[in-house]
Amino acid sequence: MQLVVARIGRAHGIKGEVTVEVRTDEPESRLAPGAVLATDPASVGPLTIATGRVHSGRLLLRFEGVGDRTGAEALRNTLLIADVDPEEMPEDEDEYYDHQLIDLDVVTEDGTEVGRITEISHLPSQDLFIVERPDGSEVLIPFVAEIVSEIDLDEQRAVITPPPGLIDDRAEVASARDEAAEAAPRDEDEDA
Repeated sequence: MQLVVARIGRAHGIKGEVTVEVRTDEPESRLAPGAVLATDPASVGPLTIATGRVHSGRLLLRFEGVGDRTGAEALRNTLLIADVDPEEMPEDEDEYYDHQLIDLDVVTEDGTEVGRITEISHLPSQDLFIVERPDGSEVLIPFVAEIVSEIDLDEQRAVITPPPGLIDDRAEVASARDEAAEAAPRDEDEDA
């Protein structure tokens, strides 16, 4: 099975290094020197990582055969893809690969069907499940412990405890002004 592990960003310096947007929880093994990665577009690769280092909080990679800025710039926006055994599990028991989560049924704790996970969106602050509902609409569900209470790979389902308004239109919106208006006594002359 192939997994996207990074996207190449802009060139860094003049010796062929590039910045990368890491898309794996295991960059130390997936993006280590010597790793051979397929690419999208395929015509660019495969690429073999020659060196890797962190500079100002960003991972910089240099690939064999790419020794200057021009070569590095030509790689921009290329996806790096690793071959992964489909049975391989992440080291942490509370982590999952995207391919394990795609197509899971999403249900609430009381068993109400919400839909099916069609995609995982990786944002800087958190990951989101993109869930297709039975009516064809989509709902975004944050992949956080407060909302996703259980992932059951054997049963092929994700159990959620959604806050009001996440999967329905019954959000309760309250403001201090509304509460003050309800608490204030009404002037009887207003009704006349």
